[in-house]
Amino acid sequence: MIPADDLVDLVSAYNPKSNTALIRAAYEYGRAMHDGQTRRSGEPYFSHPIEVAMILAGQHLDDGTIITALLHDTIEDTDASYDEVAEKFGKDIAVMVDGVTKLTNLQLSSTETKQAENFRKLFMAMSKDLRVILVKLADRLHNMRTIRAMKFEKQQQKARETMDIYAPLAGRMGMQWMRDELEDLAFRVLNAEGRASIIRRFITLQKETGDVVERITADMKTELAKQNIDAIVVGRAKKPYSIWRKMQTKEQGFSRLSDIYGFRIITQNENDCYGALGAIHQRWRAVPGRFKDYISQPKSNGYRSIHTTVSGRDGRRVEAQIRTQQMHDVAESGVAAHWSYKDGVRGENPFAVDPVKWISGLSEQFGAEDDHEDFLEAVKLEMYPDQVFCFTPKGEVVKLPRGGTPLDFAYAIHTRIGHACVGAKIDHVRVPLWTRVKNGQSVEIITAEGQMPQATWLDIAITGKARTAIRRALREMDRERFVRLGAQLARSGFENMGKKATDKVLDLAAKNLRLKEKDEVLARLGSAELSVQQVLQSVYPDLAPTQAEEVPSDRAVIGLTPDQSSLRAPCCQPLPGERIVGITMRGKGVEVHAIDCDTLGSFEHQPERWLDLHWDAGKHQPIYAVQLWLTIGNDSGVLGRICTLIGEQGANISDLVFVDRKPDFFRLLISVDLSDASHLHRLMLALEAETDVAEIERYRNPDKAGQSVGS
Repeated sequence: MIPADDLVDLVSAYNPKSNTALIRAAYEYGRAMHDGQTRRSGEPYFSHPIEVAMILAGQHLDDGTIITALLHDTIEDTDASYDEVAEKFGKDIAVMVDGVTKLTNLQLSSTETKQAENFRKLFMAMSKDLRVILVKLADRLHNMRTIRAMKFEKQQQKARETMDIYAPLAGRMGMQWMRDELEDLAFRVLNAEGRASIIRRFITLQKETGDVVERITADMKTELAKQNIDAIVVGRAKKPYSIWRKMQTKEQGFSRLSDIYGFRIITQNENDCYGALGAIHQRWRAVPGRFKDYISQPKSNGYRSIHTTVSGRDGRRVEAQIRTQQMHDVAESGVAAHWSYKDGVRGENPFAVDPVKWISGLSEQFGAEDDHEDFLEAVKLEMYPDQVFCFTPKGEVVKLPRGGTPLDFAYAIHTRIGHACVGAKIDHVRVPLWTRVKNGQSVEIITAEGQMPQATWLDIAITGKARTAIRRALREMDRERFVRLGAQLARSGFENMGKKATDKVLDLAAKNLRLKEKDEVLARLGSAELSVQQVLQSVYPDLAPTQAEEVPSDRAVIGLTPDQSSLRAPCCQPLPGERIVGITMRGKGVEVHAIDCDTLGSFEHQPERWLDLHWDAGKHQPIYAVQLWLTIGNDSGVLGRICTLIGEQGANISDLVFVDRKPDFFRLLISVDLSDASHLHRLMLALEAETDVAEIERYRNPDKAGQSVGS
């Protein structure tokens, strides 16, 4: 166990004005409180709080954070109380220790609704004092370093939670070094063989090519010296998980990956950053599309750097990050730079952003109690920032997450602009609203008075701000209509189960679903945000669903007028459970398309033909034909096993065509009869798990657009 003197000496080295007496007192108090407790590894329990404190001291953090780390488990796991900690170490310390305790007790990997609610609590705690999350992240880092002492099932749970929540959160806090280590430690648990395989390949590569990092580092230093640029150059191979993620994203094997080495060039000033960039590009060929200037356009967490990828020795790609020392400090420490000390003086780094700004912004944006899911959606987008920078016609910069659309752009400018949006131009060319905006493009939003948000926009927008604004507007616009429709659905659905949808029952449903009132339940029923089954089960959780009532296929959707009938579009073959829109067809009724159908692009300039439709939950016909591409091994008995497996999943094969026959594989186009999207999902999962199935995908044929047939 690390002695108190070692911790005190480490803190005093960067903060000579530190209150060492208080740190020693916290050390002794924590040790006394945890006396007799041990970790699963058999070590004294107090060794853990000390290690957490040492991690934070390594970031040069203030006394309050160090003391909180030493005491962070006392209120939760010992006889210590909040009042006692406040009396001995001050109210601020007690509040932070209590905050860490509450974060520890939050089940962030629980069900979606509960997770959303707990994420809100986590961010509320963070907004009061961000040092709480710094202690929690250091706590998780040490637990991951010592995770092997846990049972295998617990290791898997903690590693998944770390990969999904804590590592991205560390990245959003700007602490990239911690994110890298957390991801690598979690990767070691979740895919030990995959990680070991990458490390083995690295060793083989080094034997074949020698020390590439050392040679390229020397080359870069030579080029910079020619330009009289004084800089530190540091090279390294990327982390195993970073390489694994790149392999999965690009669907490439290790041997085909090129930029597996990264280099940092740390200069004396900003001008030298651009000078270094020029020197690197003069010496090596720049890779198109791999240049990002985060100095002129910093990330929202304060990160600044120039990123470029060049073809280095032997044509091998290498990534270079160019920044000043101050930028580097923020890149490594992130928000921790706000509390870091050097020679007894709290750091004043001009590039460190206000750590509470983005949290308070989220908290203000999603203030209502019924916005838990919207809040979670926005937080996850913020925690996985992969941004593009685009421009208004006046040259103002707008940041969007990668994959953002002109609709997201409109709402990023102002909610009023988003609501009134009727079209968009990218680089002066008219484009559909679902077009993905790319870096550097100019976006112009076309508005019209009287325009209001459409339900289909929810499947186009990806930012939390846009989606929340659209949902709220739709609820306000259609609330009366949705309440009436929801009341009809509730009455019919409850009667089918032998129950009545009385005001008292609906009030109870609202309470159990965490909604304000019964009208909110009815409105969400009418807008298809809730199903009758969900409302029923919120009041009668033990009630088993009955067989869905069948209705004619041409009345299987909500949103048609009495004189209209619907036909499934054969080009995309939509299923109940998927978002749909209707296109009025001359003499053919309404053709129902999946919202992501490519055919819809041809109707973009005919908005009068679009209808907002929803499946009639619980009342659709149980059989719909869907076609699948299937590639299977050419071996004895394989086709028979596949057919049997499809039957076991409750699906019927209505047609089967051999498209391609090879000596080792068959490619089939197979038609199956299914009930809904979840049935399709279950079937595809079962087929993917079959070892003789090499590939499976849903078949969609845009050439069949406008050739509607019945269900």
